[in-house]
Amino acid sequence: MKSTNCLFFGDSITFGEYDGVFGGWVDILKRYSYGKFYKEGANEVNVFNLGIGGETTEGLLRRIAVEISARTSAEENLIFLFYGANDLAIKNGEEVVAIESFAANLKAAIEVARQTTDKVYLMTILPISSNVEGVLSPAGKVRTLERILLYNEKIKTVAKDCNVALIDLFPLFEEKEELLSKDGIHPNEKGYLLISDFMKKYIDQYL
Repeated sequence: MKSTNCLFFGDSITFGEYDGVFGGWVDILKRYSYGKFYKEGANEVNVFNLGIGGETTEGLLRRIAVEISARTSAEENLIFLFYGANDLAIKNGEEVVAIESFAANLKAAIEVARQTTDKVYLMTILPISSNVEGVLSPAGKVRTLERILLYNEKIKTVAKDCNVALIDLFPLFEEKEELLSKDGIHPNEKGYLLISDFMKKYIDQYL
């Protein structure tokens, strides 16, 4: 029986913030994969939620190597990078992480991940609610759809340049007002469930 480790790096949307029903999309995938293993005799797929609220790609680079080394399967490893929602924000009139630095950080993280596996995935940033477009958040950050689209294009370019798989989540949230929580940034339970359903195909082949 094969054992695969799936490492999901990201910010609060990876962590599953504000989801008191499912615990977020990564935790749904964890229950899904273990359910297949225990009830159906599928291969073992271990899902690790490595999301940290507020994290940027700068934070990712400080920890990615040690996080991977602590969770490496001897057989198969998948690494997912879901960043940008904090990098693109404007705080105190300044970019949290400028777009070229963001791209360089992603490329550096990919190189670290590739030391363990060639199965590395980049994920695009979700849209925000129209109600919070350009509005100062309680955390002192301002986000706009324009910057989300700009950073998403950069993510696509990095994926192409580095020859890694792109997972485009942005189009999933076409009906965004129904899928986002009250803060207008994080998904609600329906949104998290939608992401998890979309992501199942990436781990199904290893079950």
